[in-house]
Amino acid sequence: MHGPAGSARNESERGAAAERELTSQDLIRLEYLTVPEALAPFITTFYLFRCEERDIRDVQPAAVGQLMLFLHGQGTMTFHDGNSDPSTRQNLLTPQSRAATVEVTGPLHVFGVVLSPLGWGAISGLDAGKWGNRLLDAVEVLGDGIATLGEAVRAAYRANPETDGSDLVALAAPFLLERVQPLDPGHMRLLRNVALWLGESLNPPVEALYERCTYSRRQVQRLVSRYFGSTPRQLARQYRALRVVALLNQPGITDSQVAGLLENFYDQSHMIREIREFVGRTPARLNSGDAPILESLIDVRNFREIEPKVAPLPKDWDKVEKGDNGD
Repeated sequence: MHGPAGSARNESERGAAAERELTSQDLIRLEYLTVPEALAPFITTFYLFRCEERDIRDVQPAAVGQLMLFLHGQGTMTFHDGNSDPSTRQNLLTPQSRAATVEVTGPLHVFGVVLSPLGWGAISGLDAGKWGNRLLDAVEVLGDGIATLGEAVRAAYRANPETDGSDLVALAAPFLLERVQPLDPGHMRLLRNVALWLGESLNPPVEALYERCTYSRRQVQRLVSRYFGSTPRQLARQYRALRVVALLNQPGITDSQVAGLLENFYDQSHMIREIREFVGRTPARLNSGDAPILESLIDVRNFREIEPKVAPLPKDWDKVEKGDNGD
């Protein structure tokens, strides 16, 4: 029997072993595709993922929901609670509050759609607080139309396997636009306030969100859970970890800026734990070149250029702001 120290050591060893097993970035192609203007409020990006390996293993960081049409391959996702869901031909990945492990029998080719929180609510209609951290059969949520779309996308891909993906976006866009349902205007204002709140600081105090909103604290907590699958406090921690990783990976970052980022945590070990929890890697392995999904998603450009900016970088991100560490 192991005591707490032994358990922590075993967990660390398992995590290190898991990191060593991830598929090399050199074996994977991941391309982002342009989102039609009409879908921009609801879709963060389309993407085309391709890997010819037989056995593929990677990490999916905590994130908003995704629709994934498998063109080749099948696999499973294992979430932080130990639950594993198998893939189907049409998959709906619900918002994740923690990093998850992806294991696939390839070759794996996927056409994917990353939803904004607004898009999650308007297209899926599911409460992320109840359905978060799952890989669902999209047909059960979006109906038979998604299966029809999946067959059309796969047929187009078979006809042109070297596509740049624009033809697949053209097929998917009408279906997604048709699925968009109107949301309560108050909910839409709250989502805007969440983005503004997260953009105020790498470490925004939860009280500042409550002050922005006309809803009661309990209503704010319920709605944040509905669209993000997290509490406000956990959401702040999640985006702190994601944005700090993006900044740590930024070329030209200075030692003083790194020190400033570290000051947003209690200490270095706290930062490592938070990054592992939400990103699924230790900082030492973030530039190792063997986590292509993670490295493409955790890119500083995603917090600067992609609209809508769920959690934009604060303008003075390199200025240390002591305060609520989000725990």
